[in-house]
This record gives sequence, structure tokens and C-alpha cells, in this order.
Amino acid sequence: MKPWTFHSAGSLIFGRDSLHRLGASAVQLRVSRIFIVTDTVLTRLGYVDRVVQPLREAGLHVAVFDGGVPEPPDTVVQQAVEAARTFGPDAVLGLGGGSNMDIAKLTALLLTHGGSLIDYAGDQKVPGPVLPVLCVPTTAGTGSEVSPAAVFTDATHHIKLSCLSPYLRPTVAVVDPLLTVGCPPQVTADSGIDALTHAIEAYTAVDNEEFQQRPGGPSVYQGKNPLADAMASECITLVGKFLRRAVKDGQDLEAREGMALAATLGGLAFSNAGVALVHAMEYPVGGAVHVSHGAGNGLLLPYVMRYNLTARVLAFANIAILLGVASDRSGTDVSLASQAVQAVEELRTAIGIPSQLRELGVTEEMLPGFAEKTFGIKRLMRINPRYPESADEILAIYQGAL
Repeated sequence: MKPWTFHSAGSLIFGRDSLHRLGASAVQLRVSRIFIVTDTVLTRLGYVDRVVQPLREAGLHVAVFDGGVPEPPDTVVQQAVEAARTFGPDAVLGLGGGSNMDIAKLTALLLTHGGSLIDYAGDQKVPGPVLPVLCVPTTAGTGSEVSPAAVFTDATHHIKLSCLSPYLRPTVAVVDPLLTVGCPPQVTADSGIDALTHAIEAYTAVDNEEFQQRPGGPSVYQGKNPLADAMASECITLVGKFLRRAVKDGQDLEAREGMALAATLGGLAFSNAGVALVHAMEYPVGGAVHVSHGAGNGLLLPYVMRYNLTARVLAFANIAILLGVASDRSGTDVSLASQAVQAVEELRTAIGIPSQLRELGVTEEMLPGFAEKTFGIKRLMRINPRYPESADEILAIYQGAL
């Protein structure tokens, strides 16, 4: 077996009331000034106060930027950076969903190295360590609390871009499922199916032994390996068991805890094995019509699964069992694999994720441009088990999803 590696956040604290350990964790980092990136909704609902309290009780100075927005444009990141420079932090904390955590990572990056976000878009563009980043998620899905990825929208060119670097992995992740209690149904659904997308793309990724490194050197993503498979498979199982319940009842603590764990496991899986064609196809869609990342991924996931099915029949058959739609391997692998796709389609419908791109405002005229942009994201094409030979192959998937 070809050597592989596995990475996570520097420290991961998981469980109910784990937020109480945030102050002590920050003190252990020997920092004194923490800049919190969040949004006005979390400020209004009191989540910011719940995070600030243990930090101040630990003797730390805190400043809050609550200008975070979903699918953040580069302009919002720059606003956060300017506010942070005024405060002069020695650590940055992301509180909220993946967008806020990503803004925190990018803020730490620009505070440390300067320049423009575009300078760092892509794989391994960050030249060295950044300010310590702490992440406290309030949704269950993105896995940003353990990942080396930070996504932003290039407002000029209307496309989402990602910075991928081991230096962007959070130093501390505190995952307290109680912070997700009461999360609105739509946000729960969008986040939860994002976690499922991460796990399925990691579980069906190209094998580590076959993964082709980028021309410029090692990649953050490296293809599937046994440990990432273990994380991804458990994530898929948990999503199948708990996502419907979490969407239906925001106070279901067992479901909330199960989905919080699923999100973190999915983050661990994809941030090592990689994400692939679903994410590549979602980036131009999200940049154009501003759908949430999770909803865009969830919409596209079954269409890409069907495209990849012939290359990963056994893996998709396993996914059918993990999702609970098949109890054993009594059917053929092909039939089980098809059941996995159908199960994801049914889950998507049950939790209210759109099933067609036109529901998001996408028109047929947009699709060729989307396909060209997607085909250009080679770092994700290399992860996909079936490598598209042309933009026309991707266009056909978009057309089927329209």
C-alpha cells in the first residue's frame, strides 16, 4: 500500500457543554486577544455572549465582528480583516456555520501574510503558518472546524473559490451539539446534506494509490484511504439515521448530537481524501445564483452519483447498506448501488432540498459557462473516480439536473 497521511484540527473537543472548555483551551494557546467572526443572527440570539463569557472569564480580551454572511464574498472577508487589524488579535475564532468559520480562517491568513485572497486560491498557496484559529460550529454539516479549506466568493467573476492549505486547519475545534439545538429546519437540512456529500465524495474518491498529484507538488487532498473511509462510512450511517429527525424537531438532542458528530466525521474524511465533482459543479452555480453551498451540493449529489456509479459500484452498494435502505448484500451490487442513489434522492426530497437547478433560478443558457468553469477545477477532477474527458460531459450532467 502506498503511504498515506491523515490530519485533523490541532485539538478537537466534542460533546454536550464542551463550550465550557473553550476558555481553558484558549489559555493553553498562550494567546491574550481573540477576534471573533460571527453574524448578526447569532449576536441577536445570544450565542456570541455564550462564547465570549468563558473567554473573558479566562482573562482574555475579545472583539467581535458580526458581519458574516452566507457564501461570503471577498469584500466581506476584507471588512473582517480591517476590523481585526484595528483590534490587533493574536488568535481568530469562527463562530457559526461554515461561512463564518471560513471567514475566520481567511482573516487569520491575511492578517499574517497580507496580499489578496486571490493570491491564495487553489491548492497549497499559503506560504506558512497563520494566526491560531479556533472554531465553534453552530450548524452540523460543513466540517470546516477540522478542515484545511476556506471557501469564498469572487464577487467580480461570480464564482466560489477555495483556499486549501494545511496551515488553515483550526488549532482548536470545540463542537458542542447543544449549540445546534433550535437551528432552523432549512439550515439544518442544507448543512446536513452537505455533510453527506462530503462523506460520499470521500468514500467514492479515487484510491490513494492511483491519485495523481498536481504538477506543482503535493496536494492537500490525496484520495481515499482506510482511515478516511472509516470516518466517511460512519458519517453516512449517522446522516441516514438522524438527519430527518433533526430537520423535523430542532429540540431532538439525540439527533442533534448525531448530526454534529456526522459533520465532524465528514469533515475529517473529505479534508484528507478530498471532495470531487459535486463540489466542482456547485461552485459556479452558487456563485451565479447564490444558493447555499449545502443546498447546491445536495441538489447535484444524486446526479453526480449516477455519473460515477459505473466506476464505484461496490462503494455505492455499501452506501445503500450504510443508509439503511438495504440490510445485506442479497441483491446484486449494481441494484444495491442504484438503491443508494435513490435513497439520497428520497432523503433530499424529505428534507426539502430542491431537485432541479431551475428551482434555483438557473437557466439553460448558463449551463455551458458552468461546465467550462467546472472543467477548469482540476484539483477536484483528480479526486473524482470518473475523470470527465471534456466540459461536454459535465454539461450533460447539468442538463440532466436542470
